[in-house]
Amino acid sequence: EVRLVESGGGMVQPGGSLRLSCGASGFTFSNYDMSWVRQAPGKGPQYVAAISAEGGTTYYAQSTQGRFSISRDNAKNTVYLQINNLKPEDTGLYTCARVQSWRLKKNDYWGQGTQVTVSS
Repeated sequence: EVRLVESGGGMVQPGGSLRLSCGASGFTFSNYDMSWVRQAPGKGPQYVAAISAEGGTTYYAQSTQGRFSISRDNAKNTVYLQINNLKPEDTGLYTCARVQSWRLKKNDYWGQGTQVTVSS
């Protein structure tokens, strides 16, 4: 059974930082590209970052470039999302997902998500 479990969310002030983690099990993690998807209140999901299976290629949504950094540790079956200089518009549920199609930005398995709230 594929399982993805996120952690690291919380409430932070604008300008703060968070590091989200996602532990994976039930599949050969090192064979799959992984992504992070954000859903802000009242909005649809946004594909914010992705990383290739070996970690050599990354993708970032334009709105996150320069502040978000995705990485992975295949030995620990974990993917990370470092978010710096958090803004109120970064508030949302952050979910990690296994990528089904890099080109189509399509995922096939998701975790439950971890909530990030940016507020002063």
